[in-house]
Amino acid sequence: MAPSVRSVFMIRIRSVWARLILLLLSDRLRLCFFSKLHALRACLLASTSYLRRMLVQRKNLGWIQLSYFLFESILGFLLLRSLDPTTRRKTDLDLFFMSASAATDSSMLTVEMEAFSHPQLLVLALMMLFSGEVFTSLLDLQLLKCELVRKRGKSNMKTVTVDVRSSSTDVDDGSTQSQIELVIVELPNSACFKPSPVTQSEDQANNEVPRVLSYVILGYLLLSHLLGSVSIFAYLSLVPSAREVIRSKGFDHALPFSIFMTISSFANAGFSPLNENMMPFKRNPGMLSIFIPLLLVGNTLFPVCLRLAVEMLKSFTKREEFDYLLKNSEKVGFHHLHSRLSSVMLFITVVGLVTVQTAFFCFMEWNSKPLDGLNPYQKLVGSLFQSVDVRHAGESLFDLSLLSPAILVSYVVLMYLPPYTSFTPMEEEERSGTPTVITKEKKSQRGLIKSLLMSQLTYLAISIILICITEREKLTRDPLNFNVLNITIEVISAFGNVGFSTGYSCDRQLKPDENCKARWYGFVGTWSSQGKFILIAVMFFGKLKKFSRKSGKAWKLN
Repeated sequence: MAPSVRSVFMIRIRSVWARLILLLLSDRLRLCFFSKLHALRACLLASTSYLRRMLVQRKNLGWIQLSYFLFESILGFLLLRSLDPTTRRKTDLDLFFMSASAATDSSMLTVEMEAFSHPQLLVLALMMLFSGEVFTSLLDLQLLKCELVRKRGKSNMKTVTVDVRSSSTDVDDGSTQSQIELVIVELPNSACFKPSPVTQSEDQANNEVPRVLSYVILGYLLLSHLLGSVSIFAYLSLVPSAREVIRSKGFDHALPFSIFMTISSFANAGFSPLNENMMPFKRNPGMLSIFIPLLLVGNTLFPVCLRLAVEMLKSFTKREEFDYLLKNSEKVGFHHLHSRLSSVMLFITVVGLVTVQTAFFCFMEWNSKPLDGLNPYQKLVGSLFQSVDVRHAGESLFDLSLLSPAILVSYVVLMYLPPYTSFTPMEEEERSGTPTVITKEKKSQRGLIKSLLMSQLTYLAISIILICITEREKLTRDPLNFNVLNITIEVISAFGNVGFSTGYSCDRQLKPDENCKARWYGFVGTWSSQGKFILIAVMFFGKLKKFSRKSGKAWKLN
């Protein structure tokens, strides 16, 4: 039966109303969508503008570096998680811990290194490279360059004249009122005065500082890695015993192992693709002799080597920029460029600490079990290597759990010291000849929050207490492995970004566990999730410890 005219008309009316309703809804949804999109765009523009302003002015440099290392840790975790299925049995927390350890150059282990595939080792190597002290100094130079550009832009314009023009106008009552119009004109500095040639030359040299130093440090970085990789590769190719060690661990070619170890040693990260770290090479003093200078020039002696490089380039090129760097090292504002006296004192301090620690180690451990089976030359080189490692490197040659408590306590002290610790018999203000004047403005800048900040030792003590709380059951049940000394070593090692650990031994259990298996990772690998999170925070705190070394001055101990 055909539909009537009325029914057809009603159907069409309904369809028209439906279309109108849909159109209205779509317009409203579209308006809502675009309004939210506009709000999001405004928020992003404001955030970008604030970030750009913060970067250019180098404000909150500690927060900038923290964001950088956090981003690197998260990205590294995602790559480690997706690259190889052999580590899927590990928790995400363990993988993130390893990523944070690589980003902070700490080498604290919760996963055995041989469980990682070659692509994952490549990720760890890149993270160590990008978070090393030398590489991050290049990023600091870029921020310094932006700051100089901003200051130069401000100094190019100067308010120089006030144009005063008087005129008379008639008012309604017939009187005359004088009007004064002030016109402030901004002219370039060049229109106001002509700088002297000496000032102009110094300003130009100061503006070229970031670019020149970037080239110097980049060449220093590439040359160190090239020489280190070639030296290790040559030794592995010429010495069968060392080559056999890496072949038994799955490295058919010596070049990948050489590059990984060069990056790790130069960055003082302490990672090794072997579970035993450097223990298989303690009978190869020649290889250890290659690692020792890499460990020093990449961290503790970097300012000394940087100044020597600048002096050599000045003598060869005769450029004014290098002369300016040497004469105005303190004015440049670059943390790693020290004055001549400061560089000499730093070199003496580093050599002195290594010498004293080597002599103490030989005196205490010469006939101990960790050095058993080594000849005197191997013992001496091994002791020197271990003493250099304790200053922020962490490539372990001996089992720390077998060393005497006196050595472990000395390690705690050395791991706590910052990398540029130096013996300075005179104050910096006295050497520069310009005493520091504390004005009322500087005093007023110290807010309530800064006054409440505590010293680094206080935060470390709080961390140790919190870990003892989270691991209190294991401290009671397994006191030989879980004791305060081992926890202190682990915390101070994480703070110093060293990576030394006493490990965990099934043989030290008071109540032997049949399911206990010997693992080649750090002591932290047996902690609870809460304890691992605390140690992650300690690693980041230690990586940025130069920004908190002056905290706690408001607390007076009388």
